[in-house]
Amino acid sequence: MSVHTVLNPATGAAIRDVPAASIAETDAAVARAVAAQRGWAALAPVDRADALRRFAAVVEAHAEELAQLEVLEAGHPVGSARWEAAHVAQVLQYYAGAPERLIGKQIPVAGGLDVTYLEPYGVVGIIVPWNFPMTIAAWGFAPALAAGNAVVLKPAELTPLTAMRLGDLALEAGLPEGLFEVVTGAGPVVGERFVSHPDVRKVVFTGSTRVGTEVAAGCARELKPVTLELGGKSANIVFADADLERAAAGVPGSVFDNAGQDCCARSRLLVERSVYDRFLELLEPAVAAWRVGDPNDEATEMGPLISAAQRERVSAYVDGADVAFRGSAPTGDGFWFPPTVVLAGREDRIAKEEVFGPVVAVLPFDDEADAIALANDTVYGLAGSIWTENLARGIRVSRGVRSGVLSVNSHSSVRYTTPFGGMKGSGLGRELGPDAAEHFTETKNVFYAT
Repeated sequence: MSVHTVLNPATGAAIRDVPAASIAETDAAVARAVAAQRGWAALAPVDRADALRRFAAVVEAHAEELAQLEVLEAGHPVGSARWEAAHVAQVLQYYAGAPERLIGKQIPVAGGLDVTYLEPYGVVGIIVPWNFPMTIAAWGFAPALAAGNAVVLKPAELTPLTAMRLGDLALEAGLPEGLFEVVTGAGPVVGERFVSHPDVRKVVFTGSTRVGTEVAAGCARELKPVTLELGGKSANIVFADADLERAAAGVPGSVFDNAGQDCCARSRLLVERSVYDRFLELLEPAVAAWRVGDPNDEATEMGPLISAAQRERVSAYVDGADVAFRGSAPTGDGFWFPPTVVLAGREDRIAKEEVFGPVVAVLPFDDEADAIALANDTVYGLAGSIWTENLARGIRVSRGVRSGVLSVNSHSSVRYTTPFGGMKGSGLGRELGPDAAEHFTETKNVFYAT
């Protein structure tokens, strides 16, 4: 088996080598999952629920270990990594309630009894990115397992360590061997095999829109359902009647969290023209105060980019742009990039394309209609924020903006209790929320003649 070397993005140093599975090894993992799923689906719902609660408890007991792995492989600040590890346990605990809530319907018909059953697909393939490795993995595997499926999980090559450890913890919690298979390796090998394998009956993919379209096309050829959570170029809309100080203070966290490597990042800052200059004056000290540095430091708010290649990609967007001001970042070893605020025109590349780094493009708008049109002038439609003290305006604008997840006077995008997903080029389907487990089932209708 070939291997891939995982690097620490804060130092550039090698952490360890991880196996890169072949197609044959991927097929073997799927076969183990198929065998395990039969028994798992046959369990009483209460027993599946109990198993998931045990899994949640084991993850909670190992939360600090998982957080430290996330710091090491992804460069996340330790405070953020601890939140992420706790989030995994909470998601498992939440979906542990789903097996007993997955109920069909009795439909009145003539001549008999008609009922529907919600049945698991079988094996679900989950392909997760490197930006939030363990949280996004949990969004897929927790509801999929709750619905009675087995899971084959492919972590990103850059960040496989938390996923591998979660696979170990699933066994420690008593989940059947083969039920939760973690297959490390390259996307064109493992990921593509998930798409083409006849026994992987649903695929969940989080990543770029470009790759997502390829995954969708492959699943279409196999008549296989797919959930896609893809890119974003979310708008942060600030009206003149907003609490400008509060809005400006929130901008760094909305776009520089995880070094901007977040599909929900509010990377387009749209400011009403009458307060444009004032808002930039308020924003500059907030950006300067954003603490970038050692991920192990409890005070750090932003760590490095994930790789040297990602730093080069982000730099290419900023080179030649009209930079208003920057924050600070370490120099030397590691893949560092400073928080950066760019003044942009509406047709500028940096205002159109997903940078996936700590860069925000600022654009003025004239009125409410202009703000909505500008917010929608993108191929993406994932998240966004609206800042106004006018409730009616908040309602109108939130209905007018074509994004799947919006916040008014907040930058919050994700709660495991509410649906999450995008419109347009940001994806298909929804994750999280009370209905997520149902999305991992097929409806069977049965008529009983009387």
